[in-house]
Parts: sequence; structure tokens; C-alpha cells
Amino acid sequence: MIRELADYERAPQEAKATEEQLREALFGAHPAVFALIAEETGGAGEPGGPVGFALWFRNFSTWTGTHGVYLEDLYVTPRARGGGHGKALLAELARICVERGYARFEWSVLDWNEPAIGFYTALGAEPMDEWTVRRLSGEPLRKLAAQAMGTAVTSDSLSEATSLSN
Repeated sequence: MIRELADYERAPQEAKATEEQLREALFGAHPAVFALIAEETGGAGEPGGPVGFALWFRNFSTWTGTHGVYLEDLYVTPRARGGGHGKALLAELARICVERGYARFEWSVLDWNEPAIGFYTALGAEPMDEWTVRRLSGEPLRKLAAQAMGTAVTSDSLSEATSLSN
């Protein structure tokens, strides 16, 4: 389904995650991400197999002082769209937020994806028009990381910041 999502988002070449990487991220000693799976019901109430997923992780707002949920990916297979699976996945993530006292549930949507934008708007999701996502990857990421070697940030100050978050 991840590869199907990459195709839909017109970026199949960017779907490089391996099964091993996903297994470690989701089920390793220190999970960094979480997933919900939507399944169709087969005959006699038996599961009919996966038809969608929501991949998410916790974020944190310094303004509210609380965690939130960031939805990295939401995908429902084309044959199952319109069956309520996407809404059910989003509703479950909203429930997690409310139950745990998280203040925000956020995600990004491609500006050309009108069906998704309409779906999210109908749920009451507000566009964050003043905010623009920025990303560092590849060579620019490595170049900036190399500059950290000569900065005034010491391992002691990093340790102090880390201990405050624990």
C-alpha cells in the first residue's frame, strides 16, 4: 500500500523504505511511529484483508505544552474508497488525541489532491494557510549536519536538554 500511495502521489521513486526498516520503526525496541490498519469484513464477519492504513507519530507543541498526533500517511485502496475506511482511521486517531489529552491532530495534503482536501474540509479540518512546510534532505541535510561539528553546542548542553525531556 505504501508503493500504491507513492504512485498516487506521483512520486514512486521516493518510496524506498524496506520491510526491515518498517518492522524496526513500528515494532522495534523503541517504536518511532505507529500504524492503524483498516480491514474489510469478509463473509461471516471474518476479516477480508487490509484496505487502508494510517501511519502516525507523536509531536509536541511548545505553545500548548502537550503532545499531538502527526499523520504522516493516510491511504485507502481505490476499490475500498467511499466505504468509510478513511474516516474511521481519522476518527480513531482523533479518539487517541482526546483520550490522551493531546491538543492537536495535524497532517499535510498535496495542494492538487482535491478529493482529499474536500474530504478533510468536510470533517472540519482547517488549512494552515500561513504555514509552509520546509524540508532538508539529501546533500543539503548532510551539509548542514557537518556544520554541527564546529558549533558551540556541547554534549553537556545536549545531555541537559535530553534529560529535561525525559
